[in-house]
Amino acid sequence: MATKRCTPEQAEEPSLTLDDEANQSRLLREGEVASCILTPVGSNYTFLAKLRDEDGQEMRAIYKPMKGEIPLWDFESGTLYKRECAAYLFSQILGWEFVPETVIREGPYGVGSMQRFVEHEPGVTYRELRESNRGELKRIACFDIIANNADRKAVHCIKGLDGRVWGIDHGLTFNAAFTLRTVIWDFWGEELEPETLEAMEGFLEAVLSPQGLVKELAELLQPEEMEALAQRTGWLAKAGAFPEMRRF
Repeated sequence: MATKRCTPEQAEEPSLTLDDEANQSRLLREGEVASCILTPVGSNYTFLAKLRDEDGQEMRAIYKPMKGEIPLWDFESGTLYKRECAAYLFSQILGWEFVPETVIREGPYGVGSMQRFVEHEPGVTYRELRESNRGELKRIACFDIIANNADRKAVHCIKGLDGRVWGIDHGLTFNAAFTLRTVIWDFWGEELEPETLEAMEGFLEAVLSPQGLVKELAELLQPEEMEALAQRTGWLAKAGAFPEMRRF
């Protein structure tokens, strides 16, 4: 399949995502890649894909092949697509569910992550959401600390046409070494909500005997990365609040 570059008009074209979540999941995993267009943004190769089944049902997805990853000094080569899927699993484990469904599968350029495309409001990012959607952004900020997100840009928070705030682009996460880089500083020093603490404590219990989604998460990461994830989660849960921002 020849590589084509996505135009701005194609990137903003309305999503063909199905309304039925079961069909979305099935198509995301099994649908034929009917088209695959290179997007104009990002340092790694990212494609806007159209998935289609035998009945002609279609949906759009974001495809990030392992072969399109640019080598980095602080992340093991060929692991970013796994981290995209790991971020989805971790958000599901915590019950926060702000990462669009993401799976690992074969595509036109080899194995990679395939993420459900979220139809969203163009131009609405973290900066436009910081006052109106504080609760959702606070969970994302908490997630970024414990998942050790090294790449939370403003454009990585979007508002879906479903009214929900979604977080995207999680390839630079779960490093064992501290690599947090984020634009979300609004909540530093604020206490964490009881339900947030409960979700983190639930993960800490589950990680002692990994099953289900926690086991799937552990299989995508290195043992030292899982250990560091648990340590960060335990540290933040014990603190009960976002760290204080140091002023120099």
